[in-house]
Amino acid sequence: MQTTPPLIGRRHLAAGLALLAPGCAQAQAPGATPRQTTGPFYPTDWSGDADADLVRVTGEAAQAQGTVTHLRGRLLALDGTPLSGARIEIWQCDARGIYRHPRDREADRDPGFQGRGRTLAGRDGSFAFRTIRPAVYPGRTPHIHVLVNAPGRPELITQLYVEGEPGNARDGLFNRLPPAAREMVLLRLQPADSLERGALLAERDIVLA
Repeated sequence: MQTTPPLIGRRHLAAGLALLAPGCAQAQAPGATPRQTTGPFYPTDWSGDADADLVRVTGEAAQAQGTVTHLRGRLLALDGTPLSGARIEIWQCDARGIYRHPRDREADRDPGFQGRGRTLAGRDGSFAFRTIRPAVYPGRTPHIHVLVNAPGRPELITQLYVEGEPGNARDGLFNRLPPAAREMVLLRLQPADSLERGALLAERDIVLA
């Protein structure tokens, strides 16, 4: 998917992903977080500032545009065992709908948004990111991409969606999932003034087969 010619428009690309998403067509273990496609904008550069705080970029005076959102959860096996030490990555477009990727509109990008981040699951499987509320991207409903690499297990790539977003009903990748699987990738955003004034909190565990 990452070799898609750049002349293809975003809306056509999104439609193609909905039809060609091989990861979505794979059988999912009951109770496991469903697999989805990587997408065309997986980060090519992890050098420099690529920590778990996507809202602040080293060397930039202003923080990212958009509503600060704390994404928290645990990484678990099917039997509920915490999976510690696994690498968890997220990436998403900025508040302007632009990915941190050389094939997207670099000149229009929000310089205060890190665009991608990574962390390791704690001893109890916990993870935490500080990012922004997923933004509208042409042809897609707001979403966050997630990659999990746990020792001894197949790599998981999925996408997380915001509950109640009007675009969910029209998103091909989201609606390709059966109802039970959709529930496992929905984020319920709650006010989180206790963490940070004006921020939101989303808690979502990730379960590996």
